[in-house]
Amino acid sequence: MAVRLSFRNITALAPMVRVGTLPMRLLALDYGADLVYCEELIDIKMAQCQRVVNEVLDTVDFVAPDERVMFRTCEREKERVVFQMGTADPDRALIVAKLVEKDVAAIDVNMGCPKEYSTKGGMGAALLSDPDKIVAILRMLVTGVSIPVTCKIRILPTVEETVSLVRRIEETGVAAVAVHGRLRDERPRHPLHCDFIRAVAEAVSVPIIANGGSLDLVKTHADIEEFRRRTGTSSVMLARAAMWNASVFSSSGPFPLERVMEDYLKYAIRYENHAFNTKYCLCQMLRDKVESPQGKLLQAAQTHADISAAFGLQQFFLQTEDQLQQKRSRLQSGCPPDALLMDGDVCTMAVKFLRREYPPHISPKMFLLEWSRKEKLQQPLYEMVQRSQDRAFQSTVTFAGQKYRSSLWEKSKKFAEQAASVVCLRVLGIPEGRIGEGESDLVCKRKRDGTTNGTTEEERSSKRHSGESQLETETLNVNGDHDNADTPPERR
Repeated sequence: MAVRLSFRNITALAPMVRVGTLPMRLLALDYGADLVYCEELIDIKMAQCQRVVNEVLDTVDFVAPDERVMFRTCEREKERVVFQMGTADPDRALIVAKLVEKDVAAIDVNMGCPKEYSTKGGMGAALLSDPDKIVAILRMLVTGVSIPVTCKIRILPTVEETVSLVRRIEETGVAAVAVHGRLRDERPRHPLHCDFIRAVAEAVSVPIIANGGSLDLVKTHADIEEFRRRTGTSSVMLARAAMWNASVFSSSGPFPLERVMEDYLKYAIRYENHAFNTKYCLCQMLRDKVESPQGKLLQAAQTHADISAAFGLQQFFLQTEDQLQQKRSRLQSGCPPDALLMDGDVCTMAVKFLRREYPPHISPKMFLLEWSRKEKLQQPLYEMVQRSQDRAFQSTVTFAGQKYRSSLWEKSKKFAEQAASVVCLRVLGIPEGRIGEGESDLVCKRKRDGTTNGTTEEERSSKRHSGESQLETETLNVNGDHDNADTPPERR
């Protein structure tokens, strides 16, 4: 049995759609949160996931059949992260809970979200009208897993109805109940019903966690104690106040927003968060400053490289990328980076194209082309794919009837093609033009000098690449990849 958490006298990061991913959870813990809830994850989608140990990021990933990471966690939060699910089916809820129970501290069932993506199918706040199903789900989970089970609800139209429901919930053996002090149809602009939360806290012995006070009651860390007092609870859960500035959890805060945003962005880069999710969270932090010069740069950003530039963290981004790439190379099936592996009918190596390793006007792609001409073979044919979660590229080159590619992903199409060329050249034992490799008759002196008929090889390469890029774009559109490249992983 795992050590059971105490839900008394804690301050928690509330579950928030598109916000409660790993970077925000780690940030909240850094600033003093006792527990952090992930965003609501739907049981049907989670039940299809596989648990994958990500040795590059030192994380545990739950990966959907389409390779989207639905939930990512790490050792740093293992004892303090609560997994929240959306469910309306006891059996399916147990399947998901058992899938994640070794990697999280507790399981929470969402019974309070009023949004359609949660209520459809009888989940979220829709469960409030079906107490028998609430009891069935919670009993199944409490008896089926070794970690604590909690739930999060909204209040019902009367105090009596709300207290009656929580009493039934308490009987299931849950470890805590979070109560958002608004009715299902009420929104943040409506006043919070602290009296309802207090009545519930006084009527039951199970810990009650007060939620919903961000707009009117909690703006700074000092306000948290007042929120506890007004609701009569020992524990508090914060959503928007934490989303706007996570240092609300710190007794020595608040910290400048610039620092908070940089801290968040570093986690997002370090753990390869989806760039559009990162962008969304930073925009929420900027709030009314989203139209500032920095805000406009952020809104225009498409990748973590772009976002890093908006915040002056280019060097951190490049260093982190390089460290992760090196680690990928070391871990590639336990083989050295240049080890040859077969992926179906494709020869692969963990190769990264580094421009600095080649003279200015020489490239592996150029050498492969010249070899094909010398041997009177068909010119190399490149196929490109783009990974949606980070917009990275991977190219496969077909040459002399065999396919080659690097198992590592590149930041540009151009570099992805060069990496594929490197793999091909190394497998065939053909020179690739690296500095210190020595002269080769594959590329004539004029090309090494960078001129041919008054035109630099770089200029001609740029023109060729422009045409190739257009073809690649058309190919991506035909395959449907380009249209989905900007779409973040579906979380609901």
